[in-house]
Amino acid sequence: MDTSAGPSLFPLHRCKTLHLVRHAQGIHNVDGDKNYKAYMSPEYFDAHITPLGWQQVDNLRKHVHECGLAKRIDLVITSPLLRTLQTAVGVFGGDGYTDRMDVVPLMVANAGNSGRAAISSLNCPPIVAVELCREHLGVHPCDKRRNISDYQFLFPAVDFSLIEIDEDTWWKADVRETTEEVAARGQKFLNWLWTRKEKEIAIVTHSGFLFHTLSALGNDCHPLVKKEICKHFANCELRSMVIVDRSMIGFDPSTTNYPGKIPSGLDLPSDVVDEKAD
Repeated sequence: MDTSAGPSLFPLHRCKTLHLVRHAQGIHNVDGDKNYKAYMSPEYFDAHITPLGWQQVDNLRKHVHECGLAKRIDLVITSPLLRTLQTAVGVFGGDGYTDRMDVVPLMVANAGNSGRAAISSLNCPPIVAVELCREHLGVHPCDKRRNISDYQFLFPAVDFSLIEIDEDTWWKADVRETTEEVAARGQKFLNWLWTRKEKEIAIVTHSGFLFHTLSALGNDCHPLVKKEICKHFANCELRSMVIVDRSMIGFDPSTTNYPGKIPSGLDLPSDVVDEKAD
């Protein structure tokens, strides 16, 4: 690896801006940070956000509005677990909810024992649940999701159409994904992003998924940049990055390039003249 290399240049339409977010503090994080075995507790099945976690959500929401990010995001993708859904709608959802019959809420009141008011789906980007960006699968009950039909009741305006099976068939009680399998799933998720037309995307996901996915990337960067990319996320941390389509996976044409020569005319470049003279 040549860490002394200068900047790289890529066509803009072959890049996407990703705003990566780890969910806010969940009930499993509190005991799990003290004792890793606590993650094995059945009481943390599909863990919801703590009151402190909701404060983290409110602070991140304030930040994305103050820095202008809220107006730039085209799409929000979330893992289909309760803590990520709560974080996604709390940070990127609409402002005050009005109970108009023609407006479906992103989240109903007190979803997941949150004690929170309903969250509006007005004036916010679409929020789509995607199975590929789930947490490290297996063994830990906190990482098992409930049926999609249950979430649809709690989060009516979230789009769950990309998840085909109601029950959780990915999580196994006695088999845990290897780190290599998590990283491979992360790469599959990144490749899937290139099938989307949106250019600026927020992704609300999990610590393990982010760490193992990002650790497999950035090997062509300076070691300090690599470290910046893949260090562990704090609860409700947001990190913005750019991914580049080096392999022509995407098909979207540029929306800003202009072909020139309209109207057409002679335009022999001076450097071509020099080449001919040589």
